[in-house]
Amino acid sequence: MDYEQFKATFAEDLKTNLQKQEIEVDVSEHYIEKLNDSYDALSVTPKGSSIGVNANLDEIFHAVERGRDYSEVLSGVTESLKGSFEHMPKLQVSDLTNYAEMKNKLAMEVVSAERNAGMLQNVPHEQMEDIAVVYRLVLDSSKDASSTVLVTNDLMDKFGITHEQLHNDAMKNAPLIRPAEIKGMEETLNEMQGGPVLEPDPDEILFVAGVPDQNHGAAVIAYPNFFEDAAEKLGGDYFIIPSSIHEVLLVKDTGEMNARDLAAMIREVNATEVAPEDVLTDHAYHYDSKEHIFESADKFEERQAEMEAAGPEEDRGSLIDQLNAKKEEAAKEAPEKAAKDAVRKSRGGKAL
Repeated sequence: MDYEQFKATFAEDLKTNLQKQEIEVDVSEHYIEKLNDSYDALSVTPKGSSIGVNANLDEIFHAVERGRDYSEVLSGVTESLKGSFEHMPKLQVSDLTNYAEMKNKLAMEVVSAERNAGMLQNVPHEQMEDIAVVYRLVLDSSKDASSTVLVTNDLMDKFGITHEQLHNDAMKNAPLIRPAEIKGMEETLNEMQGGPVLEPDPDEILFVAGVPDQNHGAAVIAYPNFFEDAAEKLGGDYFIIPSSIHEVLLVKDTGEMNARDLAAMIREVNATEVAPEDVLTDHAYHYDSKEHIFESADKFEERQAEMEAAGPEEDRGSLIDQLNAKKEEAAKEAPEKAAKDAVRKSRGGKAL
């Protein structure tokens, strides 16, 4: 069965399976363009509802191609959709354009600006190095799934608000509905194991930053005061490792790591361990807690090299003092020089 035949057959079988469970639906095929992920999908909408659920046809087809039993895949998708319908937020499409209702659902997400350049032309966003910060309405969220709506330029216009207002409201609301969490790696592993396995390390250098439901938690780097709060917890400068769009790793800057090695590690992990739709970027970042600067690790190293080339800080200060003294001396001499020039002109060029 080729792909086109598979899509038509699966759509009919899915509809029949849901009808057997007394769920009447409309099924249509769409190409879904999403940030970080675009795919062929079946949009399945329960009768009488204005909101549906998308089933990724590309993934479903490849699962069968790789040898999974067709009936098993069909049954799995049917149960997944049934669960989604049961937890679907009770909203009408008209509610989504009512900003007074939606403002308190505003959150932020981060994606690769380069990989999503086309879609970002139609989406209000901010830039942090090569990371784009976008805005979403979180209709419902849990550890297993979330229902969200991306705020596009068109939706922002329907809200009747400016980009600045959207940004300001999201900066206030996102930390409330998706608060930032910064935990040591030992604490994180203990939670994953369901109980204490590792003893806390007072000299821990690796931390995990995200949100409670673990969905799109890397956006915490865009929160107000996040970098300063993390610097206080880690005790100074640190590197930011984009492990995925769902979380970032914070690593104390002990002076033993460099941008090239970190980037190589991130590329390898992204290529082998992270789902393509969850990849953030292949670059490491750095936060300078003294200068309050977030930048790529490469830029940080370049800035460091320039400072070292300028000499020790006390020498740079001494040089600045000397320059300021010269300026003051020149300023004092300026009136005297002007007077002498005036006399020179009046006396035929002879200075007194």
